[in-house]
Amino acid sequence: MLNKHKQGVMMTNFRKHLLIGVTVLALGAGSFAAYAQKPGGEHRDGRPMSAEDHAKFEARMKERFTKRQAALHDKLKLSPEQEGAWTKFNERMKPGTPQARQDRAQLAAMSAPERMEAMLAHMKEAEGKMAERVVATKEFYAVLTPEQQKTFNDEFAKGGPRNHRGMHH
Repeated sequence: MLNKHKQGVMMTNFRKHLLIGVTVLALGAGSFAAYAQKPGGEHRDGRPMSAEDHAKFEARMKERFTKRQAALHDKLKLSPEQEGAWTKFNERMKPGTPQARQDRAQLAAMSAPERMEAMLAHMKEAEGKMAERVVATKEFYAVLTPEQQKTFNDEFAKGGPRNHRGMHH
């Protein structure tokens, strides 16, 4: 049998872990619910985005991607032999269609575990897309010279050809 001091320490640790776990679950579920309640996204000032606003945003992101890729292409000074790898890389890195979000009524009808499972499925889909981009980047990187690799590294350090801040996958 444990002495009273050890029992007290174990209970305190258990309570801490339980509190941390409940807090993480609550924050995660709350964040997911808040995210999911904005099916069209939102402007920086918090106003909901209309379908038209969302389409304009996507068009701007694709235009920025094209400009960044053109600038990267120029900086890399690719040889004619590397152009095929560049084309393949560029096609595989293009921004895709944003992931569809579930509607509010559907999410509201879910239990907390079901919402968390939906969030996990969303994350796994995003992870799969990122894994594809990693493979594309490794394949392209392998055909670059050491000097081009340095340029490529410098561009990615700046958030280069695919800056993920604020972009959909």
